[in-house]
Amino acid sequence: MSSILSHGDSPAPFPVNQPVRAMTQPPPVKRARSGPMADRIFGWLAKSAALLTLALLFAILLSLTISAWPAISKYGLGFLTSTKWDPVQEEFGGLVMIYGTIATSVIALLIAVPVSFGIALFLTELSPAWLKRPLGTAIELLAAVPSIVYGMWGLLVFGPVLATYVQQPLQEALTGIPYLGAFVSGPPVGIGILSAGIILAIMIIPFISAVMRDVFEVTPPLLKESAYGLGATTWEVVSKVVLPYTKTGVIGGIMLGLGRAIGETMAVTFVIGNFNQLDSLSLFQAANSITSALANEFAEAGEGLHQASLMYLGLVLFFITFVVLSLSKLLLSQLRKSEGAKT
Repeated sequence: MSSILSHGDSPAPFPVNQPVRAMTQPPPVKRARSGPMADRIFGWLAKSAALLTLALLFAILLSLTISAWPAISKYGLGFLTSTKWDPVQEEFGGLVMIYGTIATSVIALLIAVPVSFGIALFLTELSPAWLKRPLGTAIELLAAVPSIVYGMWGLLVFGPVLATYVQQPLQEALTGIPYLGAFVSGPPVGIGILSAGIILAIMIIPFISAVMRDVFEVTPPLLKESAYGLGATTWEVVSKVVLPYTKTGVIGGIMLGLGRAIGETMAVTFVIGNFNQLDSLSLFQAANSITSALANEFAEAGEGLHQASLMYLGLVLFFITFVVLSLSKLLLSQLRKSEGAKT
């Protein structure tokens, strides 16, 4: 130290007026502050959006109930079990439409869920990199096709093909077999519950497969690589690693497709046959659905019992979607409970 100061240099004076704390800590960073009023406004807007949605839901339910009250007061719950639909005699029952709606939606799910699962599995695990984007885009483009186009295509193109190459062979193979023969009875004309269910399946496949693909892709690669490292096959990785990790998203995608199938109108109206009788349980027989009945008859229904019965059908459709959503929530809660019991 003495050799350094020997050249006549004096040490720099220590800034006695500056506190030592300023030398040990960095200066505070100035942050943009949003005032408390902005936070309150944002909270009010978010709360208002939630309350507005809930209010709209109750308003729709209340308006449907008021409009359908004449039919509710006359028929009661017997409306749900009656097959009569005679606007001239003013005798109405909704069993034919309820059965057609549920049957077509179930058929659509039975076809669409396995196909969508296969598409999502191929795009995430098996597809080469150069094919993922164009194939995924092509499948998603099916969702952009208007439903009326599906209906016209189903009536003019798909219906005759279905009658010739599917319905007739099924009748030849299953006729005479107890119980199964009843589901393929009737004339194979290409329209009916089976045709409407297949058209609905084609329509909801893009929605379900897109959701499944997205939730499969968010699975941590470390989990899948660990399973592959232990010698697991692709199916074992998907069934024991990917599906348990993404079960909530998969069930959500299935419920999205089911809601789309239940509420579809134009495509079903073209191919279901619009027949208001329930003579048998045949999938080849023309039938009707709630949305098709509303689309065909609401414009010409006069004020009175006919219009009230149609509103009663709309109220039933509202409750069907509510029950489907409730069952999906119950299924998810049961899966979480079983998962907790295993751990």
